[in-house]
Amino acid sequence: MREILTGYWGKYKNSLILTPIFVLLESVVTLALPTLMSNIVDVGVAGGDRAYIIRCGILMTLLALVSLAAGFLSTWHASRASNGFGSNLRVAMFHHIQEFSFGDIDRFSTASLVTRTTSDVRQLQNSVQMMMRTFIQAPFQLIVAVVIVIGYSWKLALIYLIAVPVLFLGVISVMRFVDKLFTIVQQKLDAMNADIQENLIAIRVVKAFVRQRYEREKFKKANDDLTRANLRAVGVIIAMTPMATIILNAVTLCLYWFGGRMVATGEIQSGQLLAVISYLTQIMFSVMMFSMVLMQYTRSRACGKRIAEVLDTVPDIRSKEDAPARTVAHDHGSVVFENVGFRYSKTGTGEEVLRDISFSAAPGETVAIVGGTGSGKSSLVNLIPRFYDVTEGRILVDGVDVRDYRIEDLRAAVGMVLQNNVLFTGTIRENLLWGKEDATDAELEAALRAAQAWELVADRPDGLDTMIHQGGTNVSGGQKQRLCISRAMLKRPAILILDDSTSAVDSDTEARIRESFKRELKDTTVFIIAQRISSVVGADKILVLDDGRIESIGTHDELMRVSPIYRDIYNSQVKEALSNG
Repeated sequence: MREILTGYWGKYKNSLILTPIFVLLESVVTLALPTLMSNIVDVGVAGGDRAYIIRCGILMTLLALVSLAAGFLSTWHASRASNGFGSNLRVAMFHHIQEFSFGDIDRFSTASLVTRTTSDVRQLQNSVQMMMRTFIQAPFQLIVAVVIVIGYSWKLALIYLIAVPVLFLGVISVMRFVDKLFTIVQQKLDAMNADIQENLIAIRVVKAFVRQRYEREKFKKANDDLTRANLRAVGVIIAMTPMATIILNAVTLCLYWFGGRMVATGEIQSGQLLAVISYLTQIMFSVMMFSMVLMQYTRSRACGKRIAEVLDTVPDIRSKEDAPARTVAHDHGSVVFENVGFRYSKTGTGEEVLRDISFSAAPGETVAIVGGTGSGKSSLVNLIPRFYDVTEGRILVDGVDVRDYRIEDLRAAVGMVLQNNVLFTGTIRENLLWGKEDATDAELEAALRAAQAWELVADRPDGLDTMIHQGGTNVSGGQKQRLCISRAMLKRPAILILDDSTSAVDSDTEARIRESFKRELKDTTVFIIAQRISSVVGADKILVLDDGRIESIGTHDELMRVSPIYRDIYNSQVKEALSNG
């Protein structure tokens, strides 16, 4: 928490320095006003000195204007510094999250990372803004006001010296209890955000299955849980108000009681008693503001811990510090798996997902991977670009262990079309340029034609500048897959991974896409995960996975002879095709 509060001010440090200066100026002026009022009563009114009253009145007006200006400037600089701090912190978190491995993201969850980067940072930012003013103003005004009151009457000052510690003890007691409650609040907020995110992503499925009522009830439960957690925390804080009110009223009553007696005996003047009561308001206001800041700090501390968890997380997948720059040439994308084992250690059960995986793929070869659901197909290809790291054995790309590459060099050599095709909000052109930032329109057209997606552009009035909605919701599943394939082909990678990326494309179109691979990417090592046997028949090498192990390796003809699993898949699909006519 301390490192967070000291490390993210950047160019806003000047406002961080100016804020306390203006706060102190405002406090000094505010503390001077009750004394001037006391003088007006005890000197000007008592002596009938109208000129003195006017002079003091003018001085009080000028001081009030100075206080107003200092208050404005301190608030503005506190706001500037805290917003700058929040901005820098969000940028730091976002940049750090970009370095996370898939395992790190799985551990936190997407919804939690969104909450931590937005809501938690906002809470911390608000606390910083309050603390910049109140942590200086409240103690300063409290101490100086008590000293001034002692100067008027040490007997009346005793009332303050008894009341203030009592109020602070109450605040500290509440803080210790409410800390855990605010942690629960943020966890409930994570859960609610996860429900919202999941619902909006899958809204078409929800409507297709008429599950709106179920989703509403699920959201209501998450929202009610958050509301109850908030009310429990707020309920504890609300208890502060009656406690402070009782103490304030008791102190005021004591001041009037004892102060009135002292005025009657001449021990203190009436104007001085008014000043003491005015300082009472300032002191109790300072204590209350300080208490509220402590409460806000309690909540922000819970948020700060969650933010620190993100910033302190060392990504699972990192480049070695001494890793040299390496470029994998287009025709050098050989891949070798040597006794590879893998388990999802952070988010899974810890059981092995892949065991004893050994095979090789030469540059230009097409390697297909088939197997049942949960056999480890996607896990296997995710190890090549180091989305996850192997737990046993090693993987070589162009003869070098993937862990010895700089991550950006390794992934620059790998093109991927993931199982869940992702398109970003923007034009078709902007989405394709992810593959090659400086690609010309001619290159974009060639990639689209190769992926059989050119008609998607040619048939639209805006062509390459046709807008794609968030997630590609305004294009079909097959069109989305072909656009993603175009993006990967535009990269002209040394290794291309297609994770069930033609499942929404008809067989004829898929065959033309495979032909374009042979023509356009003849030196690229291609890995294909597919459910249809027709997608893998022409592969140079087919891996049959079963429960995380390689059951057989070979061509289609070889596997039809030696692999019962492959034969079963083939025969079941042939029968299905025949039954469908």
